[in-house]
Amino acid sequence: MPEPISPVLLHEGWHVQHLFYQIDHTQWEMLDNQDKIEAKTRLAELVQEIRSTKETHLLTFAMVSPKADIGFMLLTPDLQDSIAFEKQLSLSLGADVLTPSYSYLSVTESSEYTTSREQYGQETLIQEKGLSEKSAEYEEALSEFDARMEHYLKHRLYPVLPDWPVMCFYPMSKRRNVDQNWYNLDYEVRRKLMKSHATTGRKYAGKILQLITGSTGLDDMEWGVTLLSKSTSDIKDIVHEMRFDEVSATYAEFGDFYIGLQLPLDNLYRKLLL
Repeated sequence: MPEPISPVLLHEGWHVQHLFYQIDHTQWEMLDNQDKIEAKTRLAELVQEIRSTKETHLLTFAMVSPKADIGFMLLTPDLQDSIAFEKQLSLSLGADVLTPSYSYLSVTESSEYTTSREQYGQETLIQEKGLSEKSAEYEEALSEFDARMEHYLKHRLYPVLPDWPVMCFYPMSKRRNVDQNWYNLDYEVRRKLMKSHATTGRKYAGKILQLITGSTGLDDMEWGVTLLSKSTSDIKDIVHEMRFDEVSATYAEFGDFYIGLQLPLDNLYRKLLL
C-alpha cells in the first residue's frame, strides 16, 4: 500500500485559492440531458464534500463579465487537500466543460502593522485620551482592546465569510520604484500610513467584509484582496475612497478585478448552464 501523504500546513492560518473558469458551452451542449443531470449532481456532491471537510470553506460564484463564468473561493488548512479539491472542481462538470481563466494562491495571515497592546496603551489611551496608566478607565479600555484584537486576529487567520451576494477579488503589491519604494520606508512610517488606510476601511464596517491574504512567494503579486458586500455601490465606494489614501496613491499596484455573485448551486446552474 502507498504511504499516506503528509499534510502541508501553515504555522497558522489557512491556504486560500481563488479559482475562475470559463464554461465551454459547445462541450456542455454535446451532453445529453442525463449526462447534464449527472454532471450537476457530481458538482453538488463535491461542493458538499468539500464543505464538510474540517476547517474548510468553499464559496461559489456566478462571475460578472466575460472574464470568467464560474468562480470558487476555497479555504482549507492542508495544501494537499487544496490541490485535490481544485483538480476535482475543474473536472466536476466534465473533462472539457470548465477551462481555467484565472487563479490565485494566497494564505490567511495577520498584519505586521497591527496595533500592539503597548502601542494602543501609549498612543491612544495616554497620548490621545489623556488617561492615567494606573486608572480604572485605562485598564477597562485596555481589556476592551484585548477582546477586540482577539476577535480581529482570529478573523484574519480563520475567517467565517458571510453569504453576502457581491464578491470582488483583486491582487495587489507595493511599489518598488526608485522614488516610491515601500520597502525602503522606516517601519514606523509604514505603520502610520497603514493605520490611516485602516481608518478608511473601518468606515465601511457592516457594509463590506474585507479579507487580505498574503501571497509573497506564492503567486504573481503580494496580497489578494477579497471584498464581500450586499451592494456593488459599497464595493465601488470603498475602493474609490481608499485610492486617495497615501499608501494606495503612492505605493499600490493593482492587478485585474474580478466581480462575482455568490449563489447557491441551483441558482448558479440556472444562470450559467442554460
